[in-house]
Amino acid sequence: MRLQHFSPQIPEGLVTALASISIRTDTDLLLSEDPTKIFMRLPQELGLSLLEFRMAIDKVAELASASFTGGDILLEHENKCQEDIFADDMLLGVPEVDALLNGFCPPRVVEVSGDRASGKTALALQLVLRHLTQVRDSSALWIDSGGDFSPERVNLMLEEMITPDAHTVLERLQVSLAFDIEAVHDVLESLRQSLSSRNSDTEVPITRCVVIDSITPLLGPMLSATSSQGHAIMTTFMRQLRAYAESFSLTIIVINSSTKVLPRNTEAVFNTMRKPALGPSFTFMADATLWLSQRPAEDSGDEAATTHVVEVLRSRISRSKTWARFKIRQGLLVSA
Repeated sequence: MRLQHFSPQIPEGLVTALASISIRTDTDLLLSEDPTKIFMRLPQELGLSLLEFRMAIDKVAELASASFTGGDILLEHENKCQEDIFADDMLLGVPEVDALLNGFCPPRVVEVSGDRASGKTALALQLVLRHLTQVRDSSALWIDSGGDFSPERVNLMLEEMITPDAHTVLERLQVSLAFDIEAVHDVLESLRQSLSSRNSDTEVPITRCVVIDSITPLLGPMLSATSSQGHAIMTTFMRQLRAYAESFSLTIIVINSSTKVLPRNTEAVFNTMRKPALGPSFTFMADATLWLSQRPAEDSGDEAATTHVVEVLRSRISRSKTWARFKIRQGLLVSA
C-alpha cells in the first residue's frame, strides 16, 4: 500500500521525503532495508529525529497489518456456530427414515437417487419445508436444473403440514434456475459471497440447506468413456460442494436419477434393475447415498397413499445396507 494512504497519521512531509529516496510503499519502508539506513538517506532539513522516525515506522506497521481477533472471541463464535447447528431441526419428521442417517443435520452432502416417482423430490421438499417451519431464522436454496419446480406443490405441502406461517416459509425458500454446470457455479459463488460477508448481528435468515434438483442433466452429458475431462469436472464440483458444506455448515441434498443395470443392482437390498446414474464413482463423492423405490400397493385400505422404501446404499456417517419403509400421502412422507 502506498504511504500517502496513511496520511495524516504519517506526516505528509515524511511521506514526500521518503518518496524522494524511492520509498513509496509500506513494503519498501518495512522490508527493503534497515530502518537506520533509510533514516540516514533522508534530507536533514526534514528535522526528524531517529526516535520519531522509528515511531512513524511502527505506525505504518500498525496501519498496514490486518486486524486481529482474540482467540477467546473466535472460540465463542465457534461454539455459537455449533449450538446453531445442533439447534437446527433438519429432520423429515418420519422417525424410521430420520434414523437411517441420524437426521440430516449439517455439515453433510447427501445423494438422493431413485427411479421416477420414487419420492426423491418429495423427500427433499419435505426436509426443506419442515426445517423452514421449525427454524424461523433459516433459509434454503433450491437449484432447479430442469425447470420442474412447482410453487403450487410447495403450497399444497405447506397446507398439509398445517403451518400458520406459510408465507414466511415461501419467502425464505430461494429458487434458482441453472441449466448447466457453469450457471450452478455462479449461483454457488453468490451464496459463498453472501455467507462470507454475513454479519453475525444481521437479522437476515441464514442459508442452512441447499438442494440441487437434479444433478444428472448437469453432469451426465459431460461423462464419456473416451475422455476423463467430464469425470474431472464432476469430481471438482463435488469437492466444492463438500467445501461449502464444511465451511458454512450446510446440508446439501443432491438429487440423482437412475439408469438401467443387468441383471440386477447388487448394491440394493430389494431386487431392482436400476441403479444411481453418473457412474459407480459418484456415490463415493457424497457422505451418503439414499436409494428410493416405490413398492407394490398393499391391501391396507389406504388407497390415497403409495408405499416406498428408502435404502442406504453407502454411507460414511451411519450404517450402510439399512432401509426403512414409508408412505406418501397427499404429497407428504409419513410412517408406513
